[in-house]
Amino acid sequence: MNKKPAARYLNRATPPHLSTLILLAGISALAMNMFLPSLPGMAQYFQVDYAFMQLSVALYLGVNGVMQIFVGPLSDKYGRRPVILTGVAIFCLATLGCLLSTSGVMFMVFRMIQAVIAVAMVLSRAVVRDMVPPDQAASMMGYVTMGMSLVPMLGPAAGGYLEHHFGWHATFVALLGLGILLFLLVWFDLGETATKSGNTILQQFREYPELLKSPRFWGYCMASAFGSGAFFAYLGGAPFVGLTVYGLTPDELGLYFAAPGIGYFLGNFISGRYSARIGINRMVMTGALIVAAGLVLSLAIHLGGAGSALSFFGCMVFVGLGNGMTIPNATAGMLSVRPHLAGTASGLGGTMMIGGGAALSAIAGAMLQPGSTALPLLSLMMATAVLSVISILLVIRREAKLGL
Repeated sequence: MNKKPAARYLNRATPPHLSTLILLAGISALAMNMFLPSLPGMAQYFQVDYAFMQLSVALYLGVNGVMQIFVGPLSDKYGRRPVILTGVAIFCLATLGCLLSTSGVMFMVFRMIQAVIAVAMVLSRAVVRDMVPPDQAASMMGYVTMGMSLVPMLGPAAGGYLEHHFGWHATFVALLGLGILLFLLVWFDLGETATKSGNTILQQFREYPELLKSPRFWGYCMASAFGSGAFFAYLGGAPFVGLTVYGLTPDELGLYFAAPGIGYFLGNFISGRYSARIGINRMVMTGALIVAAGLVLSLAIHLGGAGSALSFFGCMVFVGLGNGMTIPNATAGMLSVRPHLAGTASGLGGTMMIGGGAALSAIAGAMLQPGSTALPLLSLMMATAVLSVISILLVIRREAKLGL
């Protein structure tokens, strides 16, 4: 690996400052969840069913996932910087379109275009892998995602406050302002970190089979996808559980909704502090087991007849904690299988994670009908957590067999 120059803030000749990577990762999460407390109000504003507005989560995730197929190879070919800048600019225009929408369909179109902000999440990870070797990458990703984990805590709470006092438009005004500020920060701070590929775009996409033939890539990818799948199912179903099952108000939901973010912050701190010392596989396994344990506890409380908003959302702290340990380490594993394809691996892994998340979010929304309890959502989340544990077990078994 060529030695990279030390990062100097607001200097385009050097790699980006850690804070820039945190903000890049953060805005993608913010665009995903900040508006959730506004869904009932938006359904009323556009005169559509709540179920239609809830699709704005699943469709956003679906387009986000598809985008990531293209983002990785494009960044390996043209560099991280131009792809990130283009994506953030399109996000700002799409957010303006959401604000000016006059119908639910028009809003949904611009909402799907907003998903181009996937470039920020995908390529912030690839930039980290460009800068440092695997174990350090897991640690640095932990710190990046630790910073951005404040978003799931603060985003819905801020969105709920804005919805309660100013209406849903205020949330998208805030997203537009943050998007513009991020574009300026990236322009002045993010120097190119990738060695651009000499392949054509078609040749770059032909590199995918090299990754798809790797059992280790699949193992890390599935551990991350199924682990985060529990959270994406939560995204699709928790607004219904909070508002309908437990009777929370939108601003109360915004506060309760932050519970996984608390755990995610702690989990990412643990990843940042201990991944290089403990190792990627042990961190992924521990995180996957914590997610499963939290859901077992929540199911036990619910089946015991003591379920409440506090118990349901409180147990989600464990989901966040486990994901905070699983995702940075599994991602570092994915990107290290073929280091020369780090951008492609980040995009492909992200596609599988977000695409699966979109499906789980839609399934969760469909499972929760008038009269439903929290049980269908908890069962779906538990199933994905078990599959995450199985996935990393297969990686560990293979590496032990090969003596790696």
